[in-house]
Parts: sequence; structure tokens; C-alpha cells
Amino acid sequence: MPKFYCDYCDTYLTHDSPSVRKTHCSGRKHKENVKDYYQKWMEEQAQSLIDKTTGPPRPGMMPAPHMGGPPMMPMMGPPPPGMMPVGPAPGMRPPMGGHMPMMPGPPMMRPPSRPMMVPTRPGMTRPDR
Repeated sequence: MPKFYCDYCDTYLTHDSPSVRKTHCSGRKHKENVKDYYQKWMEEQAQSLIDKTTGPPRPGMMPAPHMGGPPMMPMMGPPPPGMMPVGPAPGMRPPMGGHMPMMPGPPMMRPPSRPMMVPTRPGMTRPDR
């Protein structure tokens, strides 16, 4: 009589019948083994991904950019339009009245207007005619 082997539990069942398989697969020990198996698999996948991203660069791959860059040069003159500071510069008073003037925001976009479609029945006239 053939036996059924469970890969998760690493064991043979007494015989191969649907009822024995069902009983085994619904058991607490089998469910724990399945959970442990997939948890280990996920950990291996995560570690593999970490090793790929943090390991030495492979030939043909671009090196990771370094976070430092050239030092910023101080700007000379007024900032370009749209780059105006929002609040007062440090050490400066707000203008008279105690509040900052509102900066204009981006222009509002309006969808194109279309003529409204009105369903008509035979014998009715359209309201725009």
C-alpha cells in the first residue's frame, strides 16, 4: 500500500487516502510546520535582497551615489521669480500691519467647456435651438 510523504512535516503517513491527508493537513503540528517553512523562506528572500543591494557593485552596475555633493554657492542678487521666500528673513520685521502679503499661487486650471448634451425624445425640440 503506498504511503504519503509530507514535505513540511518530513514524515510518512500510514497510508494514502483523502481522509488521512485531510486529517493530517488540518492538524495543529502540520499547520505550524507550514507556517515555519514559509517564514524561513521569506527570511531567506529578504536576506538575499539585502545582500544584493548592500554587497559590492557588480561589473556593469553604476556605483551608488554618495550623499555629499559640491558645496552650494551663495546666490548673488534677488532670487528668480517663484523662488521668493515665504516668511520674513531672520532678523527682519514683518511689514506694517503685522502680516505677510499673500503670495499668488499657481494659476487655476479650468476644464474646457463643452455644450451640455440633453437627451431628446422624438417630437421634442432641443433647448439651445
